[in-house]
Amino acid sequence: MDFKHEIKNLTKKYYSEIIGIRRHIHENPELSFEEFETSKYICSKLDEYGISYKAGYVKTGIIGTIKGKNPDKRVIALRADMDALPIDENETHDIKSCNKGVMHACGHDAHSASLLGTAKILNELKNEWEGTILLIFQPGEEKFPGGAKLMMEEGALDNPKPEIILGQHVLPDMDAGDVGFKEGMYMASGDEIYLTITGKGGHAAMPHTLTDNVLVTSHIIVALQQIVSRFVAASIPTVLSFGKVIANGATNIIPEKVEVAGTLRTMNEEWRAKIKEQIKKVATEMASSMGANCEVKINDGYPVVTNEATVTEMAYNAAQDYLGTKHVHKMDIRMTAEDFGYYTEKFPCTFYRFGVKQDGDKKTGGLHTPGFNLNEDALETSVGLMAYLAIEALKK
Repeated sequence: MDFKHEIKNLTKKYYSEIIGIRRHIHENPELSFEEFETSKYICSKLDEYGISYKAGYVKTGIIGTIKGKNPDKRVIALRADMDALPIDENETHDIKSCNKGVMHACGHDAHSASLLGTAKILNELKNEWEGTILLIFQPGEEKFPGGAKLMMEEGALDNPKPEIILGQHVLPDMDAGDVGFKEGMYMASGDEIYLTITGKGGHAAMPHTLTDNVLVTSHIIVALQQIVSRFVAASIPTVLSFGKVIANGATNIIPEKVEVAGTLRTMNEEWRAKIKEQIKKVATEMASSMGANCEVKINDGYPVVTNEATVTEMAYNAAQDYLGTKHVHKMDIRMTAEDFGYYTEKFPCTFYRFGVKQDGDKKTGGLHTPGFNLNEDALETSVGLMAYLAIEALKK
């Protein structure tokens, strides 16, 4: 069978249905680990397609199963995430959230809709290919500790165990119809840093009688930046940023407590552990030297997303065959984080991007913003390519 030709025909045939699925999910977004209606909807589509599944992993997660000929020959898995973000969507969008304060601002609606479309096509062709394909509909990508980790801890991928996992994600600054791959380290780890600085507060006009916890905090933040510039090897991509500082005093009041929250991103697991220890040391010693105390809490976040070389090369070459070389690109590293990194720790994987940039003057917006508005034409690429990659992966 000419799988490429057949998959392209089926993708065009079901394109309007896939768009309808994406719009339904987009209009009914649910936050991380609360994707109950989304999960029910996906299960209803799997029932409609005649695809078996097991639901209820981490309450809302689903593992679908499609068996081709000789199902034990090879097992692969395809992954999509389902959760939305706590963001108010731009009211000017034609298709927008009906749940105030919740929005699919990271494309997970497109990921889930794409995997359903891919599943429908692969299921229709199951008598033509050998092996088993698992469908991972995952909750909680946007919230620690991450649905990927929790689903695996509940044994979602133990029996059968996939030999490889493929995942995809929208990219707003890439043209619809294009895709991108990156072998090796692709996305950074992501840890949450929380600092609580305490000391004697009081009247701002009498700093000699108190501990200026705001000033202490300022010194700590500046000192911590030197960890990145002087402690970490220049060859290791690292970002330490603080986005939240709460010093609830007044023009003439120094507060007794200041709270700081930030994020650590890096692409080296050995350095990652050392940096966290250095953050604790610098923050506590700086506070102590100025007469204050600093409590440091670090939530271990997602690991580095590392794309296995052989799997990524296979996918890259197959994408060129399916889309044409001009639509397939080599990607650079990204300092954003993804819980797909947990899969890459356990299995040979590749995590690639598909472009969703709007045509002409229509704005796409950025990920995690109220203005994010993807180009639905991209779903023809995301559905068809993933189906083709799955077929190619089963051959290896």
